[in-house]
Amino acid sequence: MSWVQPVQIPADVDQEDRIVGSFTARQVAIVGGTGALLYVAYLVVGDRVPLVVCAVVAAPIAVLGILLAIGRRDGIPLDRYLLAAIRHRRSPKFLVSTLGNVPPAPVWMAVRPGPLPAPLRLPARGVAGDGLIDLGPDGVAAIAEVSTVSFALRTPDEQDALVAVFGRWLNSLSGPAQILVRAERMDLTGTITNLHENAGLLPHPALTSAAHEHAAFLAGISARHDLLRRQVLLVIREPAVGNNGRESAAARALRRLDEASRLLSACGLTVRLLDCPATSALLASCFDPTAPPIHDGEFAAPGETVTRGERW
Repeated sequence: MSWVQPVQIPADVDQEDRIVGSFTARQVAIVGGTGALLYVAYLVVGDRVPLVVCAVVAAPIAVLGILLAIGRRDGIPLDRYLLAAIRHRRSPKFLVSTLGNVPPAPVWMAVRPGPLPAPLRLPARGVAGDGLIDLGPDGVAAIAEVSTVSFALRTPDEQDALVAVFGRWLNSLSGPAQILVRAERMDLTGTITNLHENAGLLPHPALTSAAHEHAAFLAGISARHDLLRRQVLLVIREPAVGNNGRESAAARALRRLDEASRLLSACGLTVRLLDCPATSALLASCFDPTAPPIHDGEFAAPGETVTRGERW
């Protein structure tokens, strides 16, 4: 009889492998590189500089190398955090939407000297009429809004059934999918206006009074609090393959959304594909979350000349 020793698999499958002791390859490279740099510097100047001076100069560098190797900030290693800070410092801060490079200002225009704005290069080329986001050579992305269910109020058997259905959907995935949970501001102005306008049409004075009181209650809540609602989005992305890459990618994305709708309907969830105005409004709100919500009809169609813009 042969015995097989079980192998423990860590819960965090993305955890880096330990190469020397508890140090990863990245940490070994940082500590080893720091030590090699100090050793080479000592070989170069060790004969002409006293040993105490070399130790005083090398100590802060060694401590900095150790901190970069083992230190973390907000869950991010310090070396990557430092590289991200340097990249942010060197990256342009003024970006403009353009198809090419930003041309310089004409000579007759008085402008302050300084660097030119850099072009803003977004992965999305635009939103098609069917609501799909055109990612250019990367294919298309489809965004659907998904309803929610109360998991905590279900019985244990119902919770197990919900988890099983969700697991079946995850196992059926044949491509990239993203579940995005975002909070957006709620505007109750329309609801309050409708309550006041329709209160007079109610058949009983008590109902009319209750409608006005409810409208006043909603107005008070809007004045005292920042009202938010939770929105769950399902993003399906498909790459463009072949000559008619965009059409085939769009068909695959819509088919995958249809499959998700059928499977998740067993959980009581509804999956609704966002149309072109809704997708455009969603992308605009992601760029400016503090702006008021954009309603249908406020976007100009592709190629349409904008003659008036109150939002600007």
